[in-house]
Amino acid sequence: MSIHGTVVDLRAGDYEATVAQVGATLLSLTHDGHRLVDPVPADRLDDDAWRGRTLVPWPNRVVGGRYEAGGTAYHLPVNEPETGAALHGLAAFQRWDLADRTPSGATWVLELPASYGYPFQVRCTVAYTLDAGGLSIAVSGSNTGPEPAPFGASTHPYLTCDGRPLDECRVSLPAGSVLLTDERSSPTEVVPATQVGIDPDGPTTLRGLSVDHAFTGLPTPWAVELTHPGSPGVRLDSDAPWVQLYTGERIGRVAAAVEPMTCPPDAFNRDPDGVLLAPGATRTLTLRISAS
Repeated sequence: MSIHGTVVDLRAGDYEATVAQVGATLLSLTHDGHRLVDPVPADRLDDDAWRGRTLVPWPNRVVGGRYEAGGTAYHLPVNEPETGAALHGLAAFQRWDLADRTPSGATWVLELPASYGYPFQVRCTVAYTLDAGGLSIAVSGSNTGPEPAPFGASTHPYLTCDGRPLDECRVSLPAGSVLLTDERSSPTEVVPATQVGIDPDGPTTLRGLSVDHAFTGLPTPWAVELTHPGSPGVRLDSDAPWVQLYTGERIGRVAAAVEPMTCPPDAFNRDPDGVLLAPGATRTLTLRISAS
């Protein structure tokens, strides 16, 4: 069996995508043969870039791996030793169940097991739908337990202009604000996006620009677009209130991670009431990736 578990190929119009069981991961996406996301290696885990993986029940970091819910303190496994944080949730390397499959779509479901650090019952679903206009992704969490559960969602695609270096690309990101972090990647303050070199009113040249920040102050809906003068571009649309942009230094700056998020980094501590999901309630993140 593949290191990614069951692998499903999707096709519609000029688009082709591959999605996988482990992490409900987007392995590849092309349009007319041109890469729109940096493909995940087929047979190995060769970096810690989280390419294409589903991030639930929290995206980004829980600082110190500690949070409180319902008056009780919980401790999560710290999987980012350099920052001491719990990074990107609990489901990115779980085997999800294939609940539905068509030539152009696949739905994965994970009954997230309760644990000492996260003793809640959440049913997670990722639906991939490919059509002539691109790939739609919906990431949902439903609280099937008796208590409110903290829950946030994201996904971690790396957008690429067919593998061209980011130093040759420009990015359009219409965010008014950015969340700064300290030397351990812990959030500090929200400031204008221009302070990290992003122009919210027009394309920003990525040559020499290194970014790994969460942005907000977004219109509804919004789009991030990566363009190159000699290659097809790629666009990600969403209405999420936050988006992380990372310029992909760990993978050689050939793609930029664009991660819509239902909540900010360290939301379990910064916004504990805002992330609570009532029993029986569902929270869904939607996005679409297309050629531009």
